[in-house]
Amino acid sequence: MIALGVNITMSVLKLMIGLMSGSLAILADAMHSATDGLSSLLALLTNGLSDPKPDRDHPYGHDKYEAVGALAIAGFILFTSFEILQTAIERVRSGLQPLRMSASELALLLLILSLNILLALYERREGVRLKSQLLMADAQHTTSDIWTTILVLSGLTGAWLLRLNWLDVILAIPLCILLVRVCWDVLKSNLPWLVDHIAIAPEVIHRQAMAVPGVLNCHEIASRGVLGQQVFIDMHMVVDAEDLFAAHRITEEVENQLENCFGPVRCTIHLEPRSYAEADITYRGTHG
Repeated sequence: MIALGVNITMSVLKLMIGLMSGSLAILADAMHSATDGLSSLLALLTNGLSDPKPDRDHPYGHDKYEAVGALAIAGFILFTSFEILQTAIERVRSGLQPLRMSASELALLLLILSLNILLALYERREGVRLKSQLLMADAQHTTSDIWTTILVLSGLTGAWLLRLNWLDVILAIPLCILLVRVCWDVLKSNLPWLVDHIAIAPEVIHRQAMAVPGVLNCHEIASRGVLGQQVFIDMHMVVDAEDLFAAHRITEEVENQLENCFGPVRCTIHLEPRSYAEADITYRGTHG
């Protein structure tokens, strides 16, 4: 919560400075800083909605709420980056105007930089103490924000003192490209969940299932979801069982084996007679 509050505060302050000074570089840097805060805020808001437990209206759980929210944030950031790029091109065409920068605004940027450094040190210390990979990763991202702010601060100081107005546009362009990269990373992380892309290679599932005593054959294996969060697995299986009770016991052992190996999974196993055994373990062909 401390990191979230600091991230949102710094993003709002950068946004205000960017609007007051007319600096495109600061606006782009504000959006880059906002990605962390928006992501953390989204996680808090969708925590209750993104429940993997099914209900009557959502038999496959609610995990996709978070993915939809993440895509909305990515779309907003992408739109903003293109608006900043368009404004930069228009300024170059119409003639660059001096920035409305003052010493107090540069001092406020220095304060934001100091807060960023303190936040990175805090997250790294707590990450080591708690052995939290999430906090360590967040500290690394905050460190990248520090270098971005240093670059913007240095460039704007030159633009203000030396009247090099083109520096602001030059700095804004790579920052917008960085925002597009952030959007692409969000898409890569969330689109597989929304379009039911394969979660686990069928060969790996097949190997784990066949390791359970009593399993003779499994085929038509399919999986979707996000590994480590929630994965849905469907398969057809032939088992060595004399009655339904014994067959059920084998399928439960398969489910336990898959859950121990891959984390939270929900399996749907369709039992078939021995004559239905197939050599192909999954569907053929590719698309895209």
